[in-house]
Amino acid sequence: MRAFADLLDRLIYTRSRNAKLRLIGAWLRETPDPDRGWGLAALTGTLDLPAVKPATIRALVGERVDPVLFQLSRDFVGDTAETVALIWPEPAVPPPEAEPLTLGAVVNRLASLTRSDAPAALGAMLDRLAADERYALLKLATGGLRVGVSARLAKTAFAEAFGVDVDAVEEVWHGLSPPYAPLFAWGEGRGPQPTTLDVPVFRPFMLAHPLEETQIDLNDYAAEWKWDGIRVQIVHVAGQTRLFSRAGDDITGSFPDVASAFATPGVLDGELLVRGEAQGGEAGSFNALQQRLGRKVVSAKTLAEFPAFVRLYDLLFDGADDLRELPWHARRARLDAFAARLDADRFDVSALIDAEDFAALEELRAGARDAAIEGVMLKRRDAPYVAGRRVGLWYKWKREPLTADCVLMYAQRGSGKRSSFYSDYTFGAWTDGGELLPVGKAYFGFTDEELKWLDRFVRNNTTARFGPVREVEKSLVLEVAFDSIHASKRHKSGLAMRFPRISRIRTDKPAHEADTIAGLERLVT
Repeated sequence: MRAFADLLDRLIYTRSRNAKLRLIGAWLRETPDPDRGWGLAALTGTLDLPAVKPATIRALVGERVDPVLFQLSRDFVGDTAETVALIWPEPAVPPPEAEPLTLGAVVNRLASLTRSDAPAALGAMLDRLAADERYALLKLATGGLRVGVSARLAKTAFAEAFGVDVDAVEEVWHGLSPPYAPLFAWGEGRGPQPTTLDVPVFRPFMLAHPLEETQIDLNDYAAEWKWDGIRVQIVHVAGQTRLFSRAGDDITGSFPDVASAFATPGVLDGELLVRGEAQGGEAGSFNALQQRLGRKVVSAKTLAEFPAFVRLYDLLFDGADDLRELPWHARRARLDAFAARLDADRFDVSALIDAEDFAALEELRAGARDAAIEGVMLKRRDAPYVAGRRVGLWYKWKREPLTADCVLMYAQRGSGKRSSFYSDYTFGAWTDGGELLPVGKAYFGFTDEELKWLDRFVRNNTTARFGPVREVEKSLVLEVAFDSIHASKRHKSGLAMRFPRISRIRTDKPAHEADTIAGLERLVT
């Protein structure tokens, strides 16, 4: 654990991307199997140790430390693992001498635990470790490293460390399991490149850059709507079908209606949506889709009320034929032919937008307020399908956000670097009867200086405290930008904002002039 703890500590205090790549690469080269494989799994978020939950850790430290002291410390530090690592007391009786804990031994022990075994085993390990090693152990156990390393960065570090292509690593990644012995054997020249033939694996998505240019030649780019669902990849290989999220998570079980309808060998890229009654069977809002997200077991009632389908964007494989090197226009023609063989209730192709020129397209985009439309995609007609974001190939052009003037109601401290600031803000709008009801929560959109100003306002205008939450005097108006707003039975106001963020602090506006629930209801799509 010592080497892994040192790696995490150095990554936390290293801002340079290239420096992080060198740190991870050196650690992967110098660390023996299987420790480096488990470390790579932790850095890429693919390590799953279900026996240890945050509640387990809180209960465990509550037995060793005064609960009030722990809560006050946690509130100040802003991170449970860091707080426990620092506040954990030395054992009254030192543990017997033993070999230092290795990363592999820790993972094997944690993976073998039941929920009932976890507290005692975790406590025994914490007693044997120094504070920074305790931090590494707790982050490992809960799967939330947060050291400024993305999965892609960790894979790039592996590729650079062993002189292989990162896209080749991505291609086989989801067909492998930790601790990735075949991957390291390939990297060190001791074994062949892993293969994913006859395995339904995830391939990295092609992504878009935000459009910043003022003009795009539509002779070079095709335009289609950007739908507001979740990006998915659906794969059928060797009689098996899998549905993957943008992060590569297998979500087949949450959408059995879609998976069972796809039995044609191939790999498709599209947007997962649900049909909405208000839209006459067309795509419903993201709020409707949320009724299906994250469910491990989907009831017959939910399947019937929120039938899912995929609006197709691209075709990566047609049977065994890899189409990714073909230009977009050729893949699009293959996609149209491929989709014609599929169940029309579960799959359709995202229509192209017919616009004479960029100005006409801009007008169409400005007028698009369909519940499921998020904006416009622009795709270069001669572009291959390549993983990640490549400049000049795909652009996303989101529609202009809606705005509303809302009143700040509650605030809560943030986490990590923001743990000392009240940075999470709940805001509301007025009912006709003069009651203020929450309509959303935001924690970004403001500058560092504005954050300091808002933090001071919260501290100086607190009227009540509810655990970590402060209620404030209802006097500050915030201009809130959001992509769309939908009816919601889960919220007292009956409304739910999509992607709310603070766009302006309205010190010039009295609170009683803020927007009303009735006004926001007129924006519902």
